[in-house]
Amino acid sequence: MSTRDGTGRAPGRESAADRAFRAEVRDWLQTNLTGEFAAARGQGGPGREHEAFPVRLAWERHMAAAGWTCLGWPVEYGGRGATVAQQVIFHEEYALAGAPARVGHIGENLLGPTIIAFGTDAQRARFLPPIAAARELWCQGYSEPDAGSDLAGVQTRAELVAGEWRVTGQKVWTSLAKEADWCFVLCRTEPGSARHAGLSYLLVPMRQDGVEVRPIVQLTGTSEFNEVFFDGARTDAANIVGAPGDGWRIAMATLGFERGVATLGQQVGFRRELQGVIELARRTGAVDDPLLRDRLTRAWMGLEIMRLNAVRTMAGVAAGAPGPESSISKLVWATWHRELGELAMDVLGAAGLVADGAPYNLNDWQRLFLFSRADTIYAGSNEIQRNIIAERVLGLPREPKGAA
Repeated sequence: MSTRDGTGRAPGRESAADRAFRAEVRDWLQTNLTGEFAAARGQGGPGREHEAFPVRLAWERHMAAAGWTCLGWPVEYGGRGATVAQQVIFHEEYALAGAPARVGHIGENLLGPTIIAFGTDAQRARFLPPIAAARELWCQGYSEPDAGSDLAGVQTRAELVAGEWRVTGQKVWTSLAKEADWCFVLCRTEPGSARHAGLSYLLVPMRQDGVEVRPIVQLTGTSEFNEVFFDGARTDAANIVGAPGDGWRIAMATLGFERGVATLGQQVGFRRELQGVIELARRTGAVDDPLLRDRLTRAWMGLEIMRLNAVRTMAGVAAGAPGPESSISKLVWATWHRELGELAMDVLGAAGLVADGAPYNLNDWQRLFLFSRADTIYAGSNEIQRNIIAERVLGLPREPKGAA
């Protein structure tokens, strides 16, 4: 099934235009991943966002200047209007080149498509160009201490005062909040409302009085996730996507975009990690264990299934806002990645129980194992994704309230 270049895609099935596009992407990466950018190869990704961040940001802006960000966006909004097939090709070649993990993916893959689908012309003119140019980075303000997977329980509130929204509340598990310039915040704008009603989707600047970011130290010793406290933080009245009270619909669409296009970008790191585990198994001799060899094979198969499912989801996104089927992507990649971490530790064997150095120096595989424990929880737990798929895709009865 795989090809000699390791993409898993049969070249003979690509059109002449797609083959030319693949060659263009490959040539550009080979030419530009040099000098300071060469040192960033393989850097970043889940549990490793602290690695070479300034260089990765410079790389993102270098890509933007050459027109390699926001490929799937329409040309009129600063994108390239790339087809689904071309987006897949780009991510495959990006992974093969060992290019660093992207730093602007939240803006490019989540907020950008949401603004394109639901924003006003003024919002598109203000927010899309800085995302495409990697001049402004974004984070996502969804989860709260008492509203994680149960997102309808959001209590962060905002009120409209003198032409500004004033936001008060707490968000948690906010990825890359320390580096972000803006946050899209799901908050309650109708006093006395409950559950899905009365929520709004606001765009809030992070660099202001009234916003405090506190890093959360994880099992890995790193701090990709953060707590964010809003204490009367302000944003212009016009910085609301959709109508007041329409936030739930907009937020669900954003999650759909995240689980479609963004999954392909995420697989840049996943494919690199899997190849590293395979090479580790060859070095340690673990590949000779038939059970471990079977698990390595299943991991490769799972990654291919993940890619194909992401392509299917992207095809749906191309036809409009994504539906609840996008939850399949989250369930698939989260479970796969957690199992990859477990597989890496089994390949290491007893050596995986010993830190590389004092006080807590972890190797890549230990960090993968520890960080991936969170994959099936954040961005919607596996249990929540199964409920969404069961109720909204398969049409099964809703889970009784108060069920365990």
